[in-house]
Amino acid sequence: MGLYLNSRKPHNNYLEIVSSDYFVDKTDLLKELIPIVGTKEFTCNSSLQAGQSNKYICITRPRRFGKTIAANMVAAYFGKGFGGHQIFDNLRISSSEQYEQHLNRHNVITVTFSEIPRNCRNYDQYIDRIQDRMIQDLIREYPMVPINGSDALWDAFNTIYEWEESAKFIFVLDEWDFIFHRDFVSEKDKRSYVGFLSNLLKDQPYVELVYMTGILPISKYSSGSELNMFYEYTMASEEKFCEYFGFLDEEVDCLYKKYLSLAKKPKITRENLRVWYDGYHTMSGKKVYNPRSVVAALTNNNLGNYWTSSGPYEEIYYYVEKNIDDVREEIALLVSGIAVPVKIREYAAASMELTTREEIFSAMVVYGFLSSENGYVSIPNKELMDKFTEMLAKEPSFGYIFRLAKESDKMLRATLNGNTAEMVRILEYAHNTEAPLLAYSNESELTALVNLVYLSARDLYRIEREDKAGIGYVDFIFYPRNQKADSIILELKVDHSPEEAIAQIRERKYALRFKGKLGEKSAYQGRILLVGISFDKKTKKHSCKVEILSPVE
Repeated sequence: MGLYLNSRKPHNNYLEIVSSDYFVDKTDLLKELIPIVGTKEFTCNSSLQAGQSNKYICITRPRRFGKTIAANMVAAYFGKGFGGHQIFDNLRISSSEQYEQHLNRHNVITVTFSEIPRNCRNYDQYIDRIQDRMIQDLIREYPMVPINGSDALWDAFNTIYEWEESAKFIFVLDEWDFIFHRDFVSEKDKRSYVGFLSNLLKDQPYVELVYMTGILPISKYSSGSELNMFYEYTMASEEKFCEYFGFLDEEVDCLYKKYLSLAKKPKITRENLRVWYDGYHTMSGKKVYNPRSVVAALTNNNLGNYWTSSGPYEEIYYYVEKNIDDVREEIALLVSGIAVPVKIREYAAASMELTTREEIFSAMVVYGFLSSENGYVSIPNKELMDKFTEMLAKEPSFGYIFRLAKESDKMLRATLNGNTAEMVRILEYAHNTEAPLLAYSNESELTALVNLVYLSARDLYRIEREDKAGIGYVDFIFYPRNQKADSIILELKVDHSPEEAIAQIRERKYALRFKGKLGEKSAYQGRILLVGISFDKKTKKHSCKVEILSPVE
């Protein structure tokens, strides 16, 4: 046992997760790894050349999607020296025929690359710490093998292998790409680091399996053949392993049932979890929730920006500001709930010189700020939408879009007060800005602009577009977060009157969403406002109407 070799740390970390109230069993991942431990056979994957094994695996996902938990699980299961039965006997992996054969039977090297020396000033300090500590572990574990403290790490492993052919190792390497964004790491250091990994892992007889995780793809940094032995599994381009990172719908269902049994006064609805934390998509088409945020919300009995609190909105703006002129309008569309077509290039995320819209949006997908599906990107959920909204409202460099966001406070007040003249003024101002957002020829484009002028309403309302209500679909429903506040049902029309919009709201009984079940009192206690907004393409004028639904309707 040592700091890296068969360390107790992954075991204890994973035991803590398993013992928590909101644990999700992802041990089926181990069932997929067990058959390939130490294998040499040719894999059918076309990206691997003949003669290569598939024992080199790299999982890339955004932050807070369970990569480190999975890495600890892999190390805790395979690593020698600890009682894995305590953890795994009641988990799904225990049903595998090979469960006992591999449980705590392997030498596992676990490295978390995000751990750096105290007062680290350069790459040599960083990498020497890893090598020195690992050499110490090997000397302690193999005292009869002639290893020198000055040996290269791969020389030490090869010496052990020559003395004891059965001495093979599984490498669990978490956050492999961490150092690429450290100030003390130069381009030369990055090449040296890639060479270090290649020398340590590639074609080495002592390697049984390499399980590596990160955010960024290997391909950007390995320009030659240094790390081409890895098969990369990304959220956007590979279906395999997708169910093990992030929470699936059925898993959140189970967690929510447990939450209802644990919380004394539950404040979160199942729908709340979907709105706040769902919205990512895997290559397989499955919807994925941000796991850290779901667990934090259920644990705290409170919805909040748990994932993005680990990286504020300035981090989003870092990407946008690289070429704000190219992405200004499209960011506005995204905030308006409209997906934007983008060809995602995952390698672009590794570049610090993001000069094109494709590179900017690709980076934001890889880092989890946007979701990608069928060639389009979108803002996945309310947690991220809040951060984009905050960015638009704080950054004057967004120009007219920034000014529209500033008008949104006035638009909400005017609507609640029935001040249709002010509503029209704001819409006219929005439409006649010096750089119009849209051609404005149909209701979907009107929808985008209405989203912007009600931007600040999201602090007080959960706003749903095209929500199923009554006997049809309504353009917008504003559900108040304070159930004593007014609710809003908003319908848009192009070349039709606002009166027709309100008539449609009444005829299709959209207000049923705010009515209680038969014999029950509605949870919503405020007024229900019916809002019609129209645009005439000939006159280029807007019209607005606000009515209050009477209690008998």
